[in-house]
Amino acid sequence: MELLASMRFAISLLTVICIASVIGTVLKQSEPYANYVNQFGPFWAEVFGKLNLYTVYSAWWFLLILAFLVVSTTLCIVRNTPKILTDLRTYKENIRAQALQAFRHRAQATLDEAPEAAARRMGAALAARGWKVKLQQRDDAGWMIAAKAGAANKLGYLAAHGAIVMICLGGLLDGDLIVRAQMWLGDKTVYSGGGLVSEVAAQHRLSDRNPTFRGNLLVAEGTAADTAILTQPNGIVLQELPFAVELKKFIVEYYPTGMPRLFASEIVIHDKATGEARPARVEVNHPASYKGVEIYQSSFDDGGSSLKLRALPMDGVSAAFDLEGRVGESTRLTRAAGLPGSSPDQLTLEYTGLRVINVENMAEAQAGGGRSGDAETGVDVRKVDLGNPLSGLHQRLGAANKHDAPQTLRNVGPSISYKLRDAAGQAREFNNYMVPVDLGDGVPVFLWGLRDTPAEPFRYLRVPADAEGGSTDFFRLRAALADPSLRERAVRRYAARMVDANRPDLQAQLAASALRALTLFAGAETPTQGRAPMGGLQAIADFMENQVPAADRERAGEMLMRILNGALFELLQTARERARLAPLSTDARTQTWMAQAVIALGDAWFYSAPFVLQLNEFTQVQASVFQVARAPGKNVVYLGCALLIIGIFAMLYVRERRLWVWLAPALGAAAADGSVGSQATLALSTNRETLDADKEFEQLRGRLLGKE
Repeated sequence: MELLASMRFAISLLTVICIASVIGTVLKQSEPYANYVNQFGPFWAEVFGKLNLYTVYSAWWFLLILAFLVVSTTLCIVRNTPKILTDLRTYKENIRAQALQAFRHRAQATLDEAPEAAARRMGAALAARGWKVKLQQRDDAGWMIAAKAGAANKLGYLAAHGAIVMICLGGLLDGDLIVRAQMWLGDKTVYSGGGLVSEVAAQHRLSDRNPTFRGNLLVAEGTAADTAILTQPNGIVLQELPFAVELKKFIVEYYPTGMPRLFASEIVIHDKATGEARPARVEVNHPASYKGVEIYQSSFDDGGSSLKLRALPMDGVSAAFDLEGRVGESTRLTRAAGLPGSSPDQLTLEYTGLRVINVENMAEAQAGGGRSGDAETGVDVRKVDLGNPLSGLHQRLGAANKHDAPQTLRNVGPSISYKLRDAAGQAREFNNYMVPVDLGDGVPVFLWGLRDTPAEPFRYLRVPADAEGGSTDFFRLRAALADPSLRERAVRRYAARMVDANRPDLQAQLAASALRALTLFAGAETPTQGRAPMGGLQAIADFMENQVPAADRERAGEMLMRILNGALFELLQTARERARLAPLSTDARTQTWMAQAVIALGDAWFYSAPFVLQLNEFTQVQASVFQVARAPGKNVVYLGCALLIIGIFAMLYVRERRLWVWLAPALGAAAADGSVGSQATLALSTNRETLDADKEFEQLRGRLLGKE
């Protein structure tokens, strides 16, 4: 009992809670377990999982510490409250006169008035200054004045400790402790499967009479929903609501830069019991409330937008094909449905998202020569991103004269995200922009991103847009590169253009070199045993490393790249001629386009997908993500916070003071009426020795004893 009620024990518990809160803030909570495995590795991911570090605020040990803190603080209050109340009621007027000599603040004086008259005068003066006063007449004809002020200091102690108890109780009430209790005692279990919400069994659902919960509710425009999702460490639990939320219209307004300035939802709340329909508007920081349930605007998402896409095969030989789908749905692709012949027998295409607005900081892209796409630098307009190096919190901290990183925010248009899942269930995620983006390289580029796991940033393939603003010339060059006959024809034209017709031997040598370069770049060179076919610039680099001495590689590499660029240009011209198109001019834009196309063709070997989806048309359907919460502990926490503020201010800024004046007859002094005068002894006690206490004592001594 002594340990539980001690202040050291409570401070230790508070320290552990603070450390746990730091962990819960730094480490993302309630993420898929695969994300933690990718971040920490299998061993530490499992260790952290056993410690419940992925759900710190609902971990059993965190709730247990809160419970112990409540018990410890409550015992401290129970143990000290009687003494505090007794101290508040007593004036300590029975103190011995000799004890006043031991106080730091003390003074003596001889007064020319009788002890009783002096006591009543001093008592009235102290009462006028806000002191509570008690007069005591003793048998030896002396008078003791006992006064006190600043009793709110001890009340602040009770208020602050009581506030800690109330805040912890409110946190326990609004946590998932009651949800877990229902799962332990009410035969409720976590659901970890898929399918429709309406198909989830009753053992995974909580009653609408659940006293406390906090979950998410996604509602698409024109639809209604009445079941919230409560995320658990190993799945979800569904929470039935006493009403249904119908989303009439989702509203988003933007600043001129393209950043959103307002999210709002026009909703209708349908009461299940009475059938009442109540319209409401929900904005960020302006929730709607119904039957004790708060409805907050948390975010927004896609509600099932319809998409029209063009699948562009990456092998250069297969035909393109069209697809239609909806966000949130999936399509099975086979070779009969247009899947390229070199692809697996079956893939599942999952449409995961459509973003109509993509606000990007183009300052870094332009300053870095357009290479910012190697990582995700987009600003997610649906969240407050504290970790983004361009818009993060740390950019707002530091010295007052610190310059922020330059920002040029621009809306770069819609993007589509999707997953390609093979027959084994393995999936890669893709994010493609609809229109080409100007990164400052002289020619806009299509950004087609992919990543193998959600923990990785997107890696973008940059395909330059042709004169018509499309990717036709790039894929025409890709197809021509895969055609041996066109490669041979292109190198002959290249050699004839570069070497005088009177030197057929040099033409043959140049044609052979150009053909070897194109063959390597196209990945048509027979690979060595045990190695996969490789093309692009990597194949050129491998050839140089294996065939050219180290001392000659730089000069030979420059020569080979000039030959490769020239041969590729002739290859594109040959392909356009076969398509009955006018040849390209040799101006600066064409040269820039060719330079970007060569890089893109080389990077295409690392684009591990049989095709790329290009978004052609879409019909957007918005959806609001609401957070619905029934929080009975909220008012308890608010009251606790108010008491904590009052208590801390009372303890820090209110000084408890006690004052005693002993008045004894002075035989050598006579009062004005001829009676015996008095000898006064003044003493002041305060719980904090400050300069204010010294100043107040001097004022009291001057007012009561007449000693300025």
